[in-house]
Amino acid sequence: MRLTVNLAGAPLAKGRVRFAKATGHTYTPERTVNYESRLAHAAQVAMAGRPLLTGPLEVHVEIRMPIPKSKPKKWKADALAGLIRPTKKPDADNFAKMLDALNLIVWEDDSQIVDLRTVKFYHEAPAFIATVSELQTEGVFG
Repeated sequence: MRLTVNLAGAPLAKGRVRFAKATGHTYTPERTVNYESRLAHAAQVAMAGRPLLTGPLEVHVEIRMPIPKSKPKKWKADALAGLIRPTKKPDADNFAKMLDALNLIVWEDDSQIVDLRTVKFYHEAPAFIATVSELQTEGVFG
């Protein structure tokens, strides 16, 4: 089975856990919590009532970054053609960490992911797109 979770809008990478000096507690930034909730909702819609995926999974995360408005037309055209890629923060691995939001919605736990690729591109329609595929385990080594 193959499933695509698509959350339109500027993608957000997972924020670092913060430490409250006054209370000594750690917390996840509110922006991250809100984005994870939106991503979880998009996953529920994509699952359409199907059971959780089981076994090993392959996930391809496509991060479509918005094109900076301040850039010249030539730069924007090159970015849309894939000649210029987003090399600034946030890091690709921090986008992949957002997959935690799909636990118990798409799969039991993201530890089931055995093959993960995250790519960042500039795009006219910014989005976070995760394509999940169940891997066939028969004949893998042989």
